[in-house]
Amino acid sequence: MTFSDAIRTCFTKFLTFSGRASRSEYWFFFLFIVIWSIIAGIIDAQFFTQVAVTETETSKSVTATSSAPVQSIVSLIVFIPHLAVAWRRMHDTGRNGLYALLPILLILGAFGVLIFGIGLASHFPHGGNLDILFTRATLLVVLPTLFVLFVSPLLVLWWLTRPSQPGTNQYGPNPYEVAQ
Repeated sequence: MTFSDAIRTCFTKFLTFSGRASRSEYWFFFLFIVIWSIIAGIIDAQFFTQVAVTETETSKSVTATSSAPVQSIVSLIVFIPHLAVAWRRMHDTGRNGLYALLPILLILGAFGVLIFGIGLASHFPHGGNLDILFTRATLLVVLPTLFVLFVSPLLVLWWLTRPSQPGTNQYGPNPYEVAQ
């Protein structure tokens, strides 16, 4: 699959979460996203950046801020097609497409545990036994979770780079094999 074929396929199948996507389809589309994000960042820097200079008697500071509207638009345009092609790419390696969301789901879970644990601890008298217990229990759960949060994107990246499963799997025919 060529670069332009991959882009065309991903935007054509932007709501298709069934079937399989080849490695070239996924990685060419990923390259397309990276290129357009860089271009959007340059456009934002050139046209949507406000520069403020603050001077005091001893120092001078320059602050540049941008709301990044072009990058936001590009991100919104490619989010669903990227999720769909990652989902199909997971299918191509023989995994459930939900694994493409693994890091996001783990982040939400860790955030929920942190909020719940600290929120629950705050209902008890400060410095009491239950307050300390829930705070320590939350930290006990959150620390290993942070390790998993670091490893899970690497695992998903590893799965996305794996070769296609040969033949037809439960998600459909291999995109590299020609049907005869």
